[in-house]
Amino acid sequence: MSRDWLEQNQVSLYFVAVAVAAIAGLNSAAFAGLAAAAITPAIAVLMYAMFLQIPFLELRQPLANRRFLGALLLANFVLVPLLVWLLTLPLASNKALLAGALLVLLTPCIDYVVVFTHLGKGDSRLVLAATPLLLLLQLLLLPLYLQVMLGAQAGAVIDIRPFAEAFVLLIVIPLLAAVATEFGGRRSALLRSWSAGWAWLPVPAMAAVLIVVVGSQIGAVTAQFEVLAPLLPVYGAFLLLAPVLGFFSARLFGLNTTATRAVAFSAATRNSLVVLPLALALPESIRGLAAAAVICQTLMELIGELVYLKAIPALIKGR
Repeated sequence: MSRDWLEQNQVSLYFVAVAVAAIAGLNSAAFAGLAAAAITPAIAVLMYAMFLQIPFLELRQPLANRRFLGALLLANFVLVPLLVWLLTLPLASNKALLAGALLVLLTPCIDYVVVFTHLGKGDSRLVLAATPLLLLLQLLLLPLYLQVMLGAQAGAVIDIRPFAEAFVLLIVIPLLAAVATEFGGRRSALLRSWSAGWAWLPVPAMAAVLIVVVGSQIGAVTAQFEVLAPLLPVYGAFLLLAPVLGFFSARLFGLNTTATRAVAFSAATRNSLVVLPLALALPESIRGLAAAAVICQTLMELIGELVYLKAIPALIKGR
């Protein structure tokens, strides 16, 4: 099994991982418990593996594309939040569903969006280079968005400590470790070999994260499906409308075809795997349902991505 084989077949591997995790999680409470305990370390390993693929010391050229960054930031931090606010208005009576939906829909993906952008004939290199900026901005802005959109309920939901802990454990430590590894690799053959070995791991690490996330939460999703049902039209509408906003933003900035597809994928793909620990850190009265709301979006999004792989290249063509 080569690294190329893993990368070429990763989408199929992810769906197999989800299926296996769902079966195991529904049939074994012990597996679900172990999977829940493994979520944070598994995501931290994934983030380190992903960050190692980013040439942080050579990012000047990709990040110099200001038009792409402008379109990406407009789509993800202005247009999509407005869409999310409108779509989630019907959820206002259920604090847990609203909190879960806001957590997941307000945060742009920073991991498998690179994969789907590449497979969907978008410029995945631009998305990869923008990953650190997307991460920083979403974690800085998320509390503000929640404060505005939850209104009077915000005080009962927002606790800065879990956000800070998740930011440090899942983002800061893996990011600093990856930068240190890259910097040290310029002088150390051992660290270069270490980085080369980790280059194999993003796909298996992503599959492992899907297994622990889905395996730990699938029972809650199925047990509360009727309660979660109001989320389905919200997530469905988001899957339909978010790439349109990405397209609009990219065209506003005059991007080329592959960069436009990249913005569309980024606008539509959400950061469910990283925000799940935040959902699980919510007050006990709402955390279970909020986490189930996050996983529900993940399952719908994976199906939506398969549609995007065909639809986005077909609809966004060269001018």
